Amino acid sequence: MGRDTTGGDDRFSAGRRSFLTGTAAATAGAVGVAGCLSRGPGPNTVVMTADSGVAGIIQGDGDGPSVQQALWDAGLNEDINIEIQTVVSDSASRMQTAQSALEAGRAPPDIHMMDSGWTVPFILRNQTVNLTEELSEDVLERVNSDYLEAILETARDPQTGDLHALPLFPDLGFTLYRQDLLEDAGYDTSGWGTDPPRWEEFASAVRDARDGAGLDYGFTTQAAAYEGLSCCTFNEVMTSWGGAYFGGTDNLFTAGERPIAVDEEPVIDAIRMMRSFIEGEQSSADQFAQICPSAVVQWTEQQSLSPFADGSAVSNRNWSFAIAQTGTEEAFGEDLGVMTRPYAVSESNAEYQGTGGTTAALGGWNLAVSPFSDRQAEALQVLEAFATEEVMLAVFELGGYLPPNLDLVAEADPDDVGPVARYADVVQLASENAIPRPATDLWPEQSALIYQSVNAAYRGVQSPEAAMNDLAEELEQSEAEVATDGD
Repeated sequence: MGRDTTGGDDRFSAGRRSFLTGTAAATAGAVGVAGCLSRGPGPNTVVMTADSGVAGIIQGDGDGPSVQQALWDAGLNEDINIEIQTVVSDSASRMQTAQSALEAGRAPPDIHMMDSGWTVPFILRNQTVNLTEELSEDVLERVNSDYLEAILETARDPQTGDLHALPLFPDLGFTLYRQDLLEDAGYDTSGWGTDPPRWEEFASAVRDARDGAGLDYGFTTQAAAYEGLSCCTFNEVMTSWGGAYFGGTDNLFTAGERPIAVDEEPVIDAIRMMRSFIEGEQSSADQFAQICPSAVVQWTEQQSLSPFADGSAVSNRNWSFAIAQTGTEEAFGEDLGVMTRPYAVSESNAEYQGTGGTTAALGGWNLAVSPFSDRQAEALQVLEAFATEEVMLAVFELGGYLPPNLDLVAEADPDDVGPVARYADVVQLASENAIPRPATDLWPEQSALIYQSVNAAYRGVQSPEAAMNDLAEELEQSEAEVATDGD
């Protein structure tokens, strides 16, 4: 998912890696597009889609380090070059671009960079190469044993379990907060990183810190009507209340008459809490402080981060790139606190498997080889090089993108990878509590239904009950159509 969904682009590189932004990324993008549209790629050139952020770290600036050099250093044949076909950051637009190429049987691109939220539909349409049949056994063993299982599930065929895409990087949702301001307000946050508070305590603390420091904002988040709401920010809040879209986590990857749970009390209570955060409405038994500006119903990642980064907010929900930006010594340094989500219902008191307790939405991107490529052998070699620890660390170091083997976060040198390494224990907790979106072939359609309904409820256009009852009917119809088609 991209910036407007799971924070996959527009990253802020750590420390001395600032060459990756601006001119370098623009140059890399220009080279990739020009190569694809004019003379065409050379015989040993593998064309890969990527946004400008990933393009920048692959190509580098010509003088400094690059992922291309790391791939060669990891054993990729030095005759093989990667050429970037630059695509927009918006995830939905990127899905349409990939779909257009693959439905037309067009290649290059040889490797498609696919959002973890919509890789499965391409797998089910036989538009990806089966990597279980093509990658070497040692690479497959390393991937299956070392990679974060939650991101691997988004890259496998749900029917056979075969791997059809290689995770490039996962992403996880984090709650960033100003430890210094909260402590000034009388709150001890020393344990929040590994033991997040309940929502009531969090809201009260943020309100008091905001008021005590005289800031404009308390908590900023993403609540616009877009993919990031359904896949991630609402998914996190709903799960922390014990709610779910389709019951337990065992229903995430197979569509067709799944139980619909969006009209149940935990989901409605989650929306009521957010309404209280935004408008100060006391529409439930629990009393939650008003801590969010009303503008959050129009905000995506960067819009919600900016007030926090400039010191105007106490807390912000975002992705790992936000840690890299705000945790530097030039920003908040060690005054930056990071945790997963606060929660309302413990896991033991939640009805559905995989819900309750603290949560972190799963985002990230996968690399899939086109079955129409004339350079499949070279593309597979590129993927095998991406699966090495050396390249994963290079991607982490140069761009701030979390490695799919999260053990490497704790092992990385903080001087090389920046502030994220300081929160390795929080990253580990987030991976253990990662909640994927239901990434079936129905998700693009269902996601739009969800984010429109939730946003309407957040804005007060509909009551939480009415919005979720209507949504339940729409989701039931969507599921029933799949079941009928399968008969």
